[in-house]
Amino acid sequence: MEISVNGKVQQIPGNEILLLELITKNGVKQPDMVSVQLNGSFIRKEDFRSTVVKDKNEVDFLYFMGGGKYLFL
Repeated sequence: MEISVNGKVQQIPGNEILLLELITKNGVKQPDMVSVQLNGSFIRKEDFRSTVVKDKNEVDFLYFMGGGKYLFL
C-alpha cells in the first residue's frame, strides 16, 4: 500500500498497518511526545494501538516545542 507520512510517500507491505507500528517503523523515539493526525484528524494517544492506517491515508507526526523569549537590545 502507499501512504503519505509528513508529506512523503511510503510504500508499506500489506493492506493496512496499526498506527503504533507505523510510529515504530518511522523511528519516532518518544511516541508519548508526538501528536498524530490521520487524514486531518488528531488521534488520541490511547488509540495508537488500535487505529488502522490504510492505503492512500495521510499521516502527520507533529512535535510541539516550547519557545523562549527574544531580547532585542
